[in-house]
Formats: sequence, C-alpha cells, structure tokens
Amino acid sequence: MTRRPRIRDVAELAGVAPSTVSVVLNDTAGARVADDTRERVRAAAEQLGYAPNSLARGLRTQRSSTLAFISDVIATTPYAGQLIQGAQEAAWGAGYLLMLVNTGGDTALEEHAVRALRQQQVAGALYATMYHRVVSLPPVLDGLPTVLLDSRPADGETTFVVPDEQQGAETAVEELVAQGHRRIGFVRDRNDGPAVDRRLRGYQEVLARHGLAADPALVVREESGSAGGERAAGVLLDSAEPPTAIFAFNDQMAIGVYRAAAARGVRIPDDLSVIGFDDLYVVSAELTPGLTTMALPHREMGRVAARALLAELDGADPVGEQLVACPVVRRGSVGPAPR
Repeated sequence: MTRRPRIRDVAELAGVAPSTVSVVLNDTAGARVADDTRERVRAAAEQLGYAPNSLARGLRTQRSSTLAFISDVIATTPYAGQLIQGAQEAAWGAGYLLMLVNTGGDTALEEHAVRALRQQQVAGALYATMYHRVVSLPPVLDGLPTVLLDSRPADGETTFVVPDEQQGAETAVEELVAQGHRRIGFVRDRNDGPAVDRRLRGYQEVLARHGLAADPALVVREESGSAGGERAAGVLLDSAEPPTAIFAFNDQMAIGVYRAAAARGVRIPDDLSVIGFDDLYVVSAELTPGLTTMALPHREMGRVAARALLAELDGADPVGEQLVACPVVRRGSVGPAPR
C-alpha cells in the first residue's frame, strides 16, 4: 500500500465494519466487542501500520494526545534529563507526546503558559519542582488532571511522586553501621522541609534500631552547600569525641566534609567514612576517593509520575503519595571503623 492506510482498509482486512475498528482502536468505554474481534482489528491495524488520527480524536474528546511537563527551574538543572526522560518514556509508550514548559519560578509566566497549554487541549499535566517541598498548585490548573513530581500538595487529593527520603537515609546509615561505625555524625541543611525532616528521621531510626545513642551534638545544622558542609564537619571533627563517620545531607555538603577532613589530616575512608545523598555525578564521581552516596531516582520518578497521570486519564482516582526508593551507589568513601 503506497498511500496512508485508512480506517476502511483496516475494516476490510479484519472483516468488520469501520465503526467497529473505531470502537476498538479508540477504546470506547462501554462498547461490547468480542475479544477475538478486538485481536483481529488490532492485528490488521498493526499489519497496515494504521494509527488513529490524534487530531480528530482530540476534537471529539476535547483533549489531545499530549501531556504537559511544567517545571519551575528544574529543566535547567543536571537532574532534568533523567526526570524528563522517564516521563517521556512512559508517555510515549502510551501514545502521548510530552510538551515541556520551564517557567523559571515566574508565577505570571506560569499562568500564561498553562492557559496556552489548555487551549491546546493537553490531556493532563506533570508539575515538577526543583527540590522536594510542599507546593500550592496554581488555580489555572483547576479541572486538569495533574500529578506532582518531586513535591507534595499543600492541600487537596492530588497524586504526588517523591523520593523515599527516609528509606534513603536509613540505607545510608545502615551502610555505616555495617562497617562497625558507632559514632555517626549528620551534617544537615539548616532549613526544615520534607527532605531534611525525613532524612533526619531515617538517621535517628537506624541509631535506635541498633541501640546507638542519639547524641544531639552529632547533628549539625548548616547552610546546604560545600561551605556549610565544611563548617559543620569542622564542628564535628574538632569536638572532644569526633565521629568516625559522617552522613551528609547532600553531595555538595559532602564536598565540605572532604575539605574539613583534608585540612585536619583526616584520611577518607581510613580515619573517617563519608556518605552523601543525591548522586550528583559531577560531584560524587570526581571526588577522591569517589563519594558513596544515595541516588535520587529521577528517571524512575518521572516514569512513575507519568504512569500515574495516564492512569487518572483512564478513570483511576488520585492515589496520594507515591514513594520511589533511593538506591545506594558505592564508591570509595566508606570503610571499616578505625580501631
């Protein structure tokens, strides 16, 4: 066949009426079509290379085969590629395209962009943020199926997909305990929020699980960056009873831990084990020794969020919190506790 196949061609090959082909390929709700007939129609469509006209279908259903990916500034970060790739893989597998809008955190631009997307009859939206925090969805999204990605809603019954921060922290501290460490410090972000609160809870849970004292002096709040990490690690390493291991809130703070250790002649991992969080590759793989860290599962988060949105488009109810596990990435910064 040299021309583009039409619905009548599929109907003729499958031996059914064109209306039956339309019902099967568009998954019309409530339609009664025998299973063998459905298989015959799909096989004929695949053999001919026929696909439903998405524009015509959008005119009928008042929605297109397009999903919106709306972010604040995440599209300009090293994490963006994996998040978007995961979402795109799930969307493409279901026959949807993903349209990306990066607002830069500008609320006026965000409202304008979302209105433009709604005029294009996007089927639903993924609303992604720079880091795990609580957000209020803009009113312009009201009525549009939306799933939050790397954030949680301030109110309402909305599906949201976030990393399992507590599980990640527990896994990190268990790595240190397994190496014999009993005095473990935690350098944390000075600000409160879902990510730091849950990582602190995971740290405390593992200490309690192994009967280790939760010494408040081992938890130091500082600015979330390499400078803050260096100051916090300095406090710990200069104390009367310094830790033999440090769990850093993120990889950037871990850089500061390395600097503080080097300034004091403390060797990693011989004298001090260090484990981070995020697996920011340009940091964790370039340190010497390489930083053992907990990876934020960006690609899987994007995939899970897109699948949750697609399920809602098929009639499923919002499911609330969806946690995605954080795997450990072992490099060279964790070793046995020094005697």
